[in-house]
Amino acid sequence: MSQYFLAVNHDEASIAEMATMTPEDMQPMFEAVGAFNDKLRAEGAWLFAGGLQTHDATTVVDNTGDAPVVTDGPFSESKEYLGGFWIIEAADLDAALDWAKQGSRACGGPVEVRPFQEG
Repeated sequence: MSQYFLAVNHDEASIAEMATMTPEDMQPMFEAVGAFNDKLRAEGAWLFAGGLQTHDATTVVDNTGDAPVVTDGPFSESKEYLGGFWIIEAADLDAALDWAKQGSRACGGPVEVRPFQEG
């Protein structure tokens, strides 16, 4: 079995839209993601998952120079920001893509699939 990173990306528009939603508005998505997580666990594909704070809560540490530099915010400007993720096991890329399709439906947004390096 191979491991895959399923990334839920948000852009500025989706972040702004979510900021206007009430907890009641978000409840159907939470329930759908919870059901998807339960299915991943039941079928043995679940390894780990998590939702992240918005990108403005990011802190970047760069210790590649003479002294560490700690800054607020993302390292680079981007059109998309990582909002959450799943780490799964799947037989192959096609199986991971099937999981991503279900995850995308559950969270209401695109899901990027990236395999882990083997070894």
